[in-house]
Amino acid sequence: MKRSYYAGRDFQKALSIDELRLLAERRVPRLAFEYLDGGAENEVTLRRNRKVFERIGFVPRTLVDVSARSQAIDVFDQRIQSPFIIAPTGFNGMLRQNGDLALAAAAKKAGIPFSLSTVSTSRIEDVAQHAGGRLWFQLYPLKDREAVKRLVERAAAAGFQGLFLTTDAPAYGNREWDQRNYVRLGHPSMRAKLDVLAHPVWLFNVMVRHGAPRLANLTEFLPPGKDRAIDGARYMSKQLNEQLDWSFVRWLREIWPNRFMIKGLLSARDAGIAAAEGIDGIVLSNHGGRQLDGAISPIEILPEVCRQVGSRIMVMIDSGFRRGSDIIKALALGAKAVLIGRAVLYGLAAGGQEGAQHALDILRNEVDRVLALIGCRSCAELTPDYLLFQK
Repeated sequence: MKRSYYAGRDFQKALSIDELRLLAERRVPRLAFEYLDGGAENEVTLRRNRKVFERIGFVPRTLVDVSARSQAIDVFDQRIQSPFIIAPTGFNGMLRQNGDLALAAAAKKAGIPFSLSTVSTSRIEDVAQHAGGRLWFQLYPLKDREAVKRLVERAAAAGFQGLFLTTDAPAYGNREWDQRNYVRLGHPSMRAKLDVLAHPVWLFNVMVRHGAPRLANLTEFLPPGKDRAIDGARYMSKQLNEQLDWSFVRWLREIWPNRFMIKGLLSARDAGIAAAEGIDGIVLSNHGGRQLDGAISPIEILPEVCRQVGSRIMVMIDSGFRRGSDIIKALALGAKAVLIGRAVLYGLAAGGQEGAQHALDILRNEVDRVLALIGCRSCAELTPDYLLFQK
């Protein structure tokens, strides 16, 4: 992988997502950066998510008039301006105060959807009121169905157009970086405390100025006075649903009125069941390498899934995307859109809303450039003929 030597302090001069990552690493303390950047156990899947793209080469066409190019796509019969969507990610207030609002505003400006996590640090209603745009909500399948019903009712009432059900977290992935930073749940290690003190700007803006961020959507389910982020984390640890099966999916589909999607599939068989169940869309995902270490990369199963169900259901994908070229490869293999997680979060950590917008601009410009260089006028024209997938 190309090494970046970026050493500047101005996020607007960063030329790539990797350069934004370097700046983000300097702007936030280690515990926040490792939460963003780390994976499970030996991080085999985390590395695989990036290396797999090196095995996919472009087969460009030349002598094609590409003077008029478009990267806009249709998602559920609505036009979006670029073929990517901001993925649902949790606890973004640890990177920047009101991080979820900043991401939603950046997505609105870019003309793409924003996905809000169950474990966001901004309330469902606040994101809809203060950021707006095209909003989707991600749901963890909690054991408490009344809590689930309450969350989806709030999202529907606030105008969220789509719902992701995350299915790949019946238990927490073993993220050992978390154990390094916390000697026990909720209590930072001495190493982590000293590192926080070495980042006074972050400490003031994120922890002091407005108070420590909380898991805002969960506070109503917590005991009075027990609404800190760590209290929300404890609640979630007890609510992970090891009994999750298709009956839960059917029940949830009945109470959610809008587009319904399943996130976390890595099996063509599961994709086939989702299509048979009438699900609107799926997201092939390994949770960004944060859950099962050793899992395949979603793009490895993407061609097979698209062959089996691509004509019946919207197939999307995430995990490991850092370049516009990565996005183009997924689209050429059959994905309808790509969900972007860490790439835009590096921008958020480096420069708040403007940093997130800069990350989206980088990806948009790279997508446009790759389309030109492979001799393709639009994302709709992409096919596997533009690629060579080496085993």
